[in-house]
Amino acid sequence: MRHILLALAALWLSAGAAAAQHYQLTDLTGAFTAAYDRTEGMPLPLRIKAFKTDVAERFPEFYGRQRYPGMSQADHDARIGRSIEGFAAIRERFSSKASQFAALLDPAYASFIREFPDMGDIGQIYLIHSLGEMDGGTRNFTGSNNVLIFGADVMGRAHPYADEEPFFHHELFHVYHARTFGGCAEVWCSLWSEGLAVYVAKTLNPDASEEQLLLTVPEDIPAAVDPNLREAVCAVRERFSTSRDIGALFSSDRLNPRLPPRFAYYVGYLVAREAGRTHSVQDLAQLDQAAARPIVEASLARLARCA
Repeated sequence: MRHILLALAALWLSAGAAAAQHYQLTDLTGAFTAAYDRTEGMPLPLRIKAFKTDVAERFPEFYGRQRYPGMSQADHDARIGRSIEGFAAIRERFSSKASQFAALLDPAYASFIREFPDMGDIGQIYLIHSLGEMDGGTRNFTGSNNVLIFGADVMGRAHPYADEEPFFHHELFHVYHARTFGGCAEVWCSLWSEGLAVYVAKTLNPDASEEQLLLTVPEDIPAAVDPNLREAVCAVRERFSTSRDIGALFSSDRLNPRLPPRFAYYVGYLVAREAGRTHSVQDLAQLDQAAARPIVEASLARLARCA
């Protein structure tokens, strides 16, 4: 028995080492906490200034106001200030997610490459306080490829569970999928890429809850969409080749009282599940835009009949 346990331990350690070799982690969560503690009790403008010098200057591509051309400097500073003032309420969960990050990501990477062995190098990963923007996702900055970023603040607030493997699989799949699928600004592209990421996370984690699949933020999306499925599917089909209302379909806006924000994540998952009846997840992941589009259209047509 001792030999078996040692062998299993060695296997686990080798999987973790293999994962660590395939990404470079920049962790700025400690810098945020240190700046917060160092300036505690100071006037808020001084705390904002400290954040800019101690944290933002280490990742200016993300924190710089140039990402928000329509935002004034005063509004940008107010956004930083709100995150500083709200930190005490999330600090424990923020620190917990940050301290466990690599220990959670490495086994998720190891299990991901069992299904997608050609994943290879992820590249740079940032773990940050995202000022409320994101729990995880990729961002494309000028002069760089997509960068994978995780926000410990939103993870701490929106992920009350300990098992982050479905979440990490979702985000790792985006990195993998983008290499073949690329990107476009049309609704159908986001529908496919986000829905397929949810489907892959569910396929790799059959027991994952809707909460772990990120389908209950900001409210229970399946519970709202299922009784209004035809309306949801037809709303997507109507906007299929446009970027119209993309904020309601995939972000925090609301299209109408019946369909919750981000409802197209769930519609996209149903589309991918339909496609999965005749294709493996590995085959679906390899489809470029020309090959994926008719599959998406056919799956939507099977989900609901629209006028």
